[in-house]
Amino acid sequence: MSQRLSSKFFQRDVLKIAPDLLDKTLVRQLDDKSIQEYVITEVEAYRGTDDLACHASKGRTPRTEVMFREGGLVYIYLIYGLYWMLNIVAGKENDASAILIRGIEGISGPGRVGKALQLDKSFYGEDLFISDRIWIEDSGNKPKFSRSPRIGIDYAGEPWISKPWRFLIED
Repeated sequence: MSQRLSSKFFQRDVLKIAPDLLDKTLVRQLDDKSIQEYVITEVEAYRGTDDLACHASKGRTPRTEVMFREGGLVYIYLIYGLYWMLNIVAGKENDASAILIRGIEGISGPGRVGKALQLDKSFYGEDLFISDRIWIEDSGNKPKFSRSPRIGIDYAGEPWISKPWRFLIED
């Protein structure tokens, strides 16, 4: 049986946690009590208030408040009025870093991930270590992965758009 990742796992530097999340098991217990398990295949790191691609770069707001808390919490937000984006808060309190879950086995794209997991606003601030609705388990695997620039952040400008902070499991 796999073990749930501890809150300590998430309270490290975002650039260490992001690749370590690859090949971990994302578990979602639905309202009907059925359990869905997915392997994490792609993530992007957003590193605090200095990273102009990170929501926290605009400061502490009602939307970003959870990012300023300690790692292991869910940061979720709605884009285009349609898609809930799943992010995991990383680091110590006030680091304001997070990791976007861009892909899970069989599903590519963060909007599709949110839809498949049936996420909504109620997940904002959920603690992955104690939640009975969503958590991440250690698979024990250390997959080979590649790095590339993050997607869809042209607004941030250089050097942020070229940072290789997107991590993908290699085939």
